[in-house]
Parts: sequence; structure tokens; C-alpha cells
Amino acid sequence: MSQSTTIRVLIADDHAIVRKGLATIINSDPEMSVIAQAEDGQQAIDLYREHQPDITLMDLRMPGIAGVEAITAICAEFKQARIAVLTTYDGDEDIFRGLQAGAQGYLLKDAKPGELLNAIRAIRNGQQYIPPEVGAKLLQRMNHQELSEREREVLCLMAQGMSNQGIGTALSIGESTVKSHVNRILSKLGVSDRTQAVIAAVKRGLVSL
Repeated sequence: MSQSTTIRVLIADDHAIVRKGLATIINSDPEMSVIAQAEDGQQAIDLYREHQPDITLMDLRMPGIAGVEAITAICAEFKQARIAVLTTYDGDEDIFRGLQAGAQGYLLKDAKPGELLNAIRAIRNGQQYIPPEVGAKLLQRMNHQELSEREREVLCLMAQGMSNQGIGTALSIGESTVKSHVNRILSKLGVSDRTQAVIAAVKRGLVSL
């Protein structure tokens, strides 16, 4: 197959063994070729600029600039960019943020090789690729109330085990204000205590421990 019709793929993942495995699967297809590999978000942006691949597979959690930020930067500069999130994380917030940033697909790393190749082809052809189980979580996310930026900050500190007093000191706000934020967080997450809030937040990808 000529170079002009080959689907050129950029892989961005901070684990070398994952990059190697993906490259082996993709290069085994005569219609595809891995043209570059990045180990963090900044490298992904730089390599995208250099090669302008047809498809980019982007991990979400990487050192330095993470996947969502890298997707945002690439899509802001290259309107035609076609990116698929490829991650182990399936929390509804992760899915929502990845797609909101500009990704056209969302794949979990336990996907079978055939599904990966089908997703690359679909996205290359201008389609979205969202597996049913991912779509169900995305729908769930859209039905949830949005946390404010301050509520997210409070939630992150709650996840670190801080007391209301400690959170107030860290954010330079009164303890009564912290209590109000905590109550709103519990209400929006549909839980009754701080422990449940942290568990729900981790599952959804709102915070990481």
C-alpha cells in the first residue's frame, strides 16, 4: 500500500511496554503505520506538530502535561486533529473530559486488537468511536450536577484526608464556608458522608489518590 493511503498513527503513553504492544498490533495491519511515539503530553504535542498524524492514541494519565491538556492543545492548533483516548480509566469524568477536550473516540486498554484497529479506521473516516459501556457512563455523567471549581478543590483536599479546618487553612476560607462546600458536594454526588464522597469521586475520575 502506498504511503499516501497508509493510516499514520502517533502513540502517546508513558509506559514503554504499552507503546511497544500497541505499535506491534497497529504495524501488523498493512493499512496502518506507527510513525511516532511519545512518553508524555508535551512530547505528544511536539510530535504531533512535527508529523501531523492521521490518528493519535492518547493516554490520559501521564507525567507533566496530562492527556486532556495535550488533547486540548493539539485540537486548538490543529482543527482537523483526530484523537482517540486510550486508557485504563473508565470513570465518567475521565470520559467526559477526554471527549470535551476534542477526542473523537474513547478506548479502554483491555480492548481486543481488532477493536483497536476498527476504532482507528472509524475515527480516520470521520466517525466517533465510543463503545456501549463507555457511552452508558458518559450518559450518566451528563445527568450529574456539575461541581464548581472551588468544590473540586475542596473534594481533592477531602480525598487527602484533611479536616474542614485544614481545608479552610489551605484555601484561605472560613471553616463554615468549607462546611457549606462539603454539604453541596455530598448533595451533588448523591452520598451521605465524606468517605462515600471520596469513593464516588475516585470511581468517577473526579480525584485520584
